[in-house]
Amino acid sequence: MLGFLARRLALAALTVLAVVTITFALVHLAPGEPMLGNAERMRADSATIARQRARFGLDRPIATQFAFYLANLARGELGESFVRHRPVALVLGEALPNTLLLGAVALAASFLLGVAIGSVQAARRGTWVDGVLSIGSLACYSTPSFWLGLVLLLVFGQQLGWLPVAGMTDPAAPEHVGPLGRALDVLRHLLLPAATLALVNAGAIARFERGALVDALGAEFVRTARAKGLSPAAVLVKHAGRSALAPVLTLAGLSVPALLTGSVLVESVFGWPGMGRVTYEAIFARDYNVVTAAAMIAGILVALGSLLADLAVARADPRQRPDA
Repeated sequence: MLGFLARRLALAALTVLAVVTITFALVHLAPGEPMLGNAERMRADSATIARQRARFGLDRPIATQFAFYLANLARGELGESFVRHRPVALVLGEALPNTLLLGAVALAASFLLGVAIGSVQAARRGTWVDGVLSIGSLACYSTPSFWLGLVLLLVFGQQLGWLPVAGMTDPAAPEHVGPLGRALDVLRHLLLPAATLALVNAGAIARFERGALVDALGAEFVRTARAKGLSPAAVLVKHAGRSALAPVLTLAGLSVPALLTGSVLVESVFGWPGMGRVTYEAIFARDYNVVTAAAMIAGILVALGSLLADLAVARADPRQRPDA
């Protein structure tokens, strides 16, 4: 097991390095540069532009810039935001917990909903219930997250007025509200963006769960469990369900990048103050350091999600363990 973890961590480090390299190259080679954007807004002269470019090292060759970036990264320095004029670590450090909260809630909700729907489909396979749920899960999976977010915002936020439409907290909330009141306020603001990400991801999980359960229900050990007189529910949950968890857990780990990329637009739609919204704004402002650091953090989270999924699969199915 230790050898397996060492290999996976080494692969994760190489993956993150590749993500940083590709992102750094793409943002620096793209047309335009941040200093020109700032100069147009501030009406600065060419001397000011040159000083700003020299300050951030943008006047050097891209290979030299990348070498300096890697050297700073090795010391734990992510640079300074061109637009916010703050260390990138502070900018993303304030936004990352909000994105992790949104992503964790969305992933848990999508996993529970997808497994429940897929289990019902497998138990009722071939019936009208299976057909309706298959159409529904396919529709959810095919729907763009930003469009679904706009629909939910319009219906539940604007038309019905049940939930807030933007932000993470209510700025007009009384100051004397206790911790429980603040937590409930965050929960109300969290429901719509989390539901948007969860519904899209649940469609994929439901389809995987149905296929895995149908295959497991035809296996020898399931027929043996039925021959012992176990109830259909016990066979489905305790025997076939555990065997079918392996591909679904792997999919849940691989869903992390989908949730992160989806959060870029969803956070912008709902005004959620997370890393996705910060990245969205940084891309249009050509804030190179913020974009590169955000891609690196996303790569780390994806690698971590994949590793946790492998460990969860080994826990659920002993046959999948590296030392099996």
